[in-house]
Order: sequence, then C-alpha cells, then structure tokens
Amino acid sequence: MTERSILRRIRGTDTSDGAGVKLKRIIGQPGLDMVDPFLLLDEFRSDQAGDYIAGFPEHPHRGFETVTYMLAGHMQHGDNKGNRGDLAPGSVQWMTAGRGILHSEMPQQENGLMWGFQLWVNLPAKDKMTEPRYQDIAPDRIPVVHPANGVTVKVIAGTLGDATGPVSGIVTAPVYLDIAVEPGAGLEIPLPEGHHAFAYVFDGSDAQVAGEKLLRSELAVLSKGTSVRVTGRETPARVLLVAGQPLHEPVTRYGPFVMNTPEQIHEAIADFRAGKF
Repeated sequence: MTERSILRRIRGTDTSDGAGVKLKRIIGQPGLDMVDPFLLLDEFRSDQAGDYIAGFPEHPHRGFETVTYMLAGHMQHGDNKGNRGDLAPGSVQWMTAGRGILHSEMPQQENGLMWGFQLWVNLPAKDKMTEPRYQDIAPDRIPVVHPANGVTVKVIAGTLGDATGPVSGIVTAPVYLDIAVEPGAGLEIPLPEGHHAFAYVFDGSDAQVAGEKLLRSELAVLSKGTSVRVTGRETPARVLLVAGQPLHEPVTRYGPFVMNTPEQIHEAIADFRAGKF
C-alpha cells in the first residue's frame, strides 16, 4: 500500500448558520473552499441552548447531498414532501436533495450538549436533478469494529475489513469513518486510491495522522495513496476520516444551491420562488 501524507492543514472558523446556530466551519471557508467532492464541513458543539435552540428552520437545497451525523443531542427533521424523522445521538441522515427540497432540522431539547457534523457532498451534473431521497440511519445499524487493540471504528459508509457501512447507492462512493484511538494504538486504513480524502480530529487533544501530529479541530487534506495511518498519542482521540470520488466538474454555488453554471443557479432560484421544489 502507498501511504498518504498530509498536503495541507486548516482550522475551522467560527460562524453561524440557520437561525443563528453557532458552529465551526472547516470546509467551505476562505481558507479551504472545497475538497472535491466535499463542499462543506461544519461542526456544531455547545451545551449552551442559546447557541443552537433556534435550529435550522425550513430552507431549500438543490444539486447536492447533506450528511448530518449526530454525536450528542436530539434534532427532528422534516420536509415539504411530508417526511419526518428523529436525529438521535449516533444517528446519520444522508439526504440527496437532487432537483429540490425544502427541509428543516430543529432541536428537540432546551438544555444539554448538542454536538455533531454536517457535510455537503456534490452531485455530478447528470444527477443534480434527480428525485430527492433520504437515508435515515439509526445508531444500531452502524457497524462498530475493533480492527486493532485500542482502536474502535464506526463504519458509516464504505468498508473496513468485513464491515460495510449502511449508507449505500451514493455516486461518489464515499468512505465515512469515526475512528477512536487509545494512546499508542493505531491502524493503517485502506482508502480507494483515486478518492480525495481528509481527516479531522474532533475529540481529545491530538492524534497522529499520516505520521504527523494533528491537533483537535484541525483538518488534514490528504495526498493520493491507498492507505493512511491513524495513531493515538498521549490522550484518547477521535478522528473523522472521509473520502470520496472527485467529480472534476465546474462548481457554481449560491447559498443552498450548488450547480455547474450560473444559468442553472438562476433557474434554481426561479424554480424555488415559483414553488416548484
């Protein structure tokens, strides 16, 4: 296997979205516009209700997929097609917005920790106007494996050893792993050679990724290769490892719309205003 290295590092910037939810934007900021096919990565984490209670009221999307991974707290999602579902701790929602949808994600708690991620995954031009769909995945459907002493991995998408994540039918063939490592424990994780990949330390003080120390709240964009090693340092740590097949297509985005040309963005806005979502 050809081990990947770190091409660049980026730290998240503090911002807010929705109706004022405070969050850390890691991908989709001036320092890191995208990691094709990934358009955005937000981490929201607060035990202060005022930071999250207003939630994400109804808003439109077209042309890409949103992935919500809850670590703590409870949100409810709904849309203009009549779909409803609960996002409980450990659950994942992979929503393919496709041709257009209006949806919301609203907190179902008034105190306590709310913690999780939202990832945006681009769709290729041929699939941008596909019919919207959801994959709502409860925690007990996500395989939890122990591939080495002191290493625990939740396999959300892709495969690791004999475990296959429950997310399926995604055109970018994603890998989405939540990796917990104890001090000194480690694992070399295979990744598809042509996939773009990143690692993000979200718990503990730091971890060793691709032979380098990566601090908490720091994202590493990884080079090409067939594997990456993740190892614990002085304290236990958790790392998101995400990879996907790049699209190599032009990207034009405007708020909640991601298309290939400005003309398609104008069409999306007109369709939204005309109530065609």
